[in-house]
Amino acid sequence: MTGAAIVLFTDFGPAGPYLGQVEIVLRQIAPSSPVIYLVSNAPCGNPRAAAYLLAALRQQFPQDSIFLCVVDPGVGGARKPVVLHADGQTFVGPDNGLLNTVAKHAERRDWFEIVWRPENCSMSFHGRDLFAPVAARLVLGQAADDLKPYDVDIADWPEDLAEIIYFDGYGNAFTGLRYRSELDGRKLMVDGRRLEQAGTFSEVGVGEPFWYCNSCGLVEIAVNQGHAERQLDLRIGMKVAYE
Repeated sequence: MTGAAIVLFTDFGPAGPYLGQVEIVLRQIAPSSPVIYLVSNAPCGNPRAAAYLLAALRQQFPQDSIFLCVVDPGVGGARKPVVLHADGQTFVGPDNGLLNTVAKHAERRDWFEIVWRPENCSMSFHGRDLFAPVAARLVLGQAADDLKPYDVDIADWPEDLAEIIYFDGYGNAFTGLRYRSELDGRKLMVDGRRLEQAGTFSEVGVGEPFWYCNSCGLVEIAVNQGHAERQLDLRIGMKVAYE
């Protein structure tokens, strides 16, 4: 897998030292592999919401991509470090639900527990000390002895989540619902509001809220030339429904 991209999906935020500390580990072990910063502002400390964002965003990446995924409020605790192979892509991260939606949507999935441990491993930064080295070793084809088969029960994990899961830089609200044609023409309910569907921003008046199918295939709430998060007082975890 030498040369495959390592894709970072984290809640570290764009500021601070954490992204750089992870990158230097990747560069030291697999210097020829490109590193792509997909998301650094995943829902903070919320692996359940982040799981649906990750599953939507992975679709644009080739099969040999390695995703290094860190939304890990239980770092250092009982949750296991795992690797998921899903339809040709590989995901490295904690077994806390973050990878479950990818697995649920995949036609083929194989789970592994990471049994390798570095000589020095911070209890609070497995992203740098455990997950990053394993992701880099996977790219180089050197991680066979790092893993053992593992079972994750995702039978009751919902395929879609009728909640707000993420806000982009424009204040648009992603939901965990994948768009389906049978939703066309229906009103989306959120916090007592009824939102009409539109194809894109220019189809509604300035300042008007609406819902639409975004570029990731998710149902999204937006305001034309506005900021849906602030104007509609939306929050991650807020329920949505159709009528």
